[in-house]
Amino acid sequence: MAELSAENVKTYLSHLFDQEVELLYLGSLEKEKKVVSTDDVKGYGYGSPVLVEFSVEGKKQRAVLNTMRPGYGFGHDHFSDRAQGLILAHSSFNKLPRHVESIDIGGFTKDGELITVGKTEEFFQLVRYHEGTEYFLDLERIREEDKLADFDSMRAVALSDYLVDIHSVKMEAPELYVRRIRDLIGHGECIMGLMDSYPDSLGFIDRNGFAEIEKKCIDWRWKIKDKGYRLCQEHGDYHPWNILFEGEADLTVLDRSRGEWGEAADDIAAMSINYIFFSMQKHGCLTGPFEELYNLFMTNYLQKTYDDEMLTLIQPFYAWRALVIANPIWYPNLETEIRRKIFNFIHNILDLKHFQIDRVNDYLEG
Repeated sequence: MAELSAENVKTYLSHLFDQEVELLYLGSLEKEKKVVSTDDVKGYGYGSPVLVEFSVEGKKQRAVLNTMRPGYGFGHDHFSDRAQGLILAHSSFNKLPRHVESIDIGGFTKDGELITVGKTEEFFQLVRYHEGTEYFLDLERIREEDKLADFDSMRAVALSDYLVDIHSVKMEAPELYVRRIRDLIGHGECIMGLMDSYPDSLGFIDRNGFAEIEKKCIDWRWKIKDKGYRLCQEHGDYHPWNILFEGEADLTVLDRSRGEWGEAADDIAAMSINYIFFSMQKHGCLTGPFEELYNLFMTNYLQKTYDDEMLTLIQPFYAWRALVIANPIWYPNLETEIRRKIFNFIHNILDLKHFQIDRVNDYLEG
């Protein structure tokens, strides 16, 4: 595919806003700002968002151009797979409270032009840029300092309260709930796709171990797929890299995924497993400041929603998120012993009828 050029981006934006647009900056989110040139921006694609700064009628605006490319599997192999993901994102971002705005969706031609979708060879999404500090930086700081700042507890409660709020919105569509549980097991981005992405010859699990997990997860599908009364508004990828904070506890969410409706346990597992994970990197178990945040996040949610039933079906959602944090693709330098404990956690919780938040360390043991 042709590279992304400043000229093509300017033409697209001028068409989108139906007037001449001045392009001020085009490049990486990480690079120091500079005056835009006609040089191509290389390396755009899945995982490489491009910052676009422009002016319309003298008003400066910033947006992020997101694309998706094949890689690692995850059900992104075909053009239609990537199109589906971006179209769904555009249609759902603006319906979720506090989510960054999706401005438009379009496509690239083989010549690198940005156009409407009729002649598209690949799709892109343009979303509003939002200031803020990513939450994972808080977790990295706590891991290094092994103590909490004054605002850390406030942020954990804010993260939990946000889910209390959005999950209170319900939808009656039992067949959609069945599909979401089916996707949890079999989708390329979920349990089966993640297991297929692991390299061979691992020192902490073999093919038989993966097969055992998969069989247990299929059993879980049949246990919980008929709980359609639980279908609620959700984020779908609620982890620390998709949260921005301004001030002490004012949060904005990014990159809602896989639709508007699902199971509340999905969002709870996606966030809370990171308290376990960062604590394991420091101490080998859940303890200290991360245990405090984990308990605060979980108990706040359970006390305000009265959703004790969630602890009887969060197990496969935790298994999915555990497969993410143990994966060498994202964490190539993780100690083998930590990976083993994560897989202990997966096997142990999939055998549970009821997850107990005060027994996480027991689940980490073989």
